[in-house]
Amino acid sequence: MSLIPDHGGELEGMRRRKSESTAKGGKAFLRLLSLAEAGDSGQHHTVARFIASTYKGQDFPYDLYNLRLVDVAIGDDMLTRLDALRWAQVDLHTLVTDGDQRIRAVLTRWDI
Repeated sequence: MSLIPDHGGELEGMRRRKSESTAKGGKAFLRLLSLAEAGDSGQHHTVARFIASTYKGQDFPYDLYNLRLVDVAIGDDMLTRLDALRWAQVDLHTLVTDGDQRIRAVLTRWDI
């Protein structure tokens, strides 16, 4: 028996949302990371800075107006990443093979 009352399935809904956000965020993060690794445009640099800010935000602040600088699909992945950051049950870079190492390589590549 839980000490926290479950009003109309709210706890189950929260668990489901966390799980869905984590899954969607992991996929979006992989797409963003792949772009930052392979691209060479200003748009890809914007993605790399976003990745840095959601990886170690206190070290890499990010101006959210930069979301206007990227294609719609990329911006949608960024917003999905933010939602996952809010709800995720784990650090998303741990869901990607060699995620930590790959992020560090992106930061070095883009001199961030």
